[in-house]
Amino acid sequence: MPPPSDLRPVLPAAHGLVDAGPAAPPSARPVPGLLASAERQLRIGTPAELADATTRSHLDDKRCVGWYGPPVPGWRAAIDAERADAPVPPALARRFGAGDFWARWTRAECCCKLADVPIATWWRRHGLGTPADGAILWRTLRVADLVVTVGFAPRQSAGPTDRA
Repeated sequence: MPPPSDLRPVLPAAHGLVDAGPAAPPSARPVPGLLASAERQLRIGTPAELADATTRSHLDDKRCVGWYGPPVPGWRAAIDAERADAPVPPALARRFGAGDFWARWTRAECCCKLADVPIATWWRRHGLGTPADGAILWRTLRVADLVVTVGFAPRQSAGPTDRA
């Protein structure tokens, strides 16, 4: 069974999803649509083939996943992807549990990229969870044999790049 796609912080119950978090900020208007259509914005290939992606995630089998959604003024985008059938490292399974592990892992990694914090720091603050304040808007989905999380966060200040 694929991991849940989570648009709950940004889409109303009319979309068939339960609202479990705060509403998106008004400036997030294009973000829910991009998350809802994430399958159309993602490509899988080699790093060379996806060099022009807005942001990328590299897999352990030498493939790459790239995000090709349009830029959203005032927002940063990040993605993280893992093979859905990859074994969960035993030490991480003991620490965080194996249930829905790759969905939780990609969400945490995506949030780390957007918050610009190391994963070990994230674990101390959130485990493999996501911030409850709704500052990071995200969706986790299955694409081919992968679990992918796409996330957006308001840009704190102008930076040199959106690549994560």
